Amino acid sequence: MTSTFPLPDPFELARRAAAVLAERTGRAQHDLFVVLGSGWAHVAELLPGGIDVAMTQLPGFPEPSAAGHGGAFRSLDVGGLRVLLALGRVHLYEGHDPQAVAHGVRMAWAAGCGTVILTNAAGILNPDWPLGRPIVISDHINLTGTSPLTGPNPTPPLPGRFADMSTAYTPALRSLVHRLEPSLPEGVYVGFRGPQFETPAEVRMAGLLGGSLVGMSTVLEAIAASHLRMQVLGLSLATNLAAGLSPAPLDGDHVLAVARENAPWVADLLARIIHELATEHNQQAPQ
Repeated sequence: MTSTFPLPDPFELARRAAAVLAERTGRAQHDLFVVLGSGWAHVAELLPGGIDVAMTQLPGFPEPSAAGHGGAFRSLDVGGLRVLLALGRVHLYEGHDPQAVAHGVRMAWAAGCGTVILTNAAGILNPDWPLGRPIVISDHINLTGTSPLTGPNPTPPLPGRFADMSTAYTPALRSLVHRLEPSLPEGVYVGFRGPQFETPAEVRMAGLLGGSLVGMSTVLEAIAASHLRMQVLGLSLATNLAAGLSPAPLDGDHVLAVARENAPWVADLLARIIHELATEHNQQAPQ
């Protein structure tokens, strides 16, 4: 079927990237895609082995420039589950378009992944929530002003552009996390474009809209994944009180410092989630 997209068709580009990934890793398909955002990179140390492939070796990928974001994918086996880790991501605020931001998710889909875990660092609006602990994303509000589905309508067999976002963050995956850590709260993630931190007025607006967390990533990837009918789990590491709630000015170095201090616990949680998904995968596999 001829695509209606001008070159490069983002879905064809994703397929090309997946083909090169398979060639470089020797693994024809993957099952789970995990994006390691700010504060989450330590999990890669808890999942030994694997093969790293530089993002720039794959068609369509720029190299991340944000602090704390690596520029490689890692392919590994976790208890029979074929896992693809993104050791970093690119953002709109780096000057990339929505297609580049969503490219990793689309490549993972083309590589066979049906589930994606999106992680990030976020400012929180609830002062009772502890810093340095994850929040389970229940939903999001996209205030970036854009979408990876903007453009010509994808041609069949791809789903059309009007993606259903009713359950963008899969309830069963959220329940899995709560089984492992019942104390973790849930919240609505509000995605801003950045790179500046939000103003106190913007934070008050986010709260009035029903938001619990603010950040500069994740929403476009979740839209792309939902469009492709992937299961999505979103986890935000609470690194700071949002603007207007904190007595101190917001600082990117502080965000990364909080993330580093809590990296072992956070990484252990994510590793346990992946191992639990591996167990479920094996139970569902044909005998």
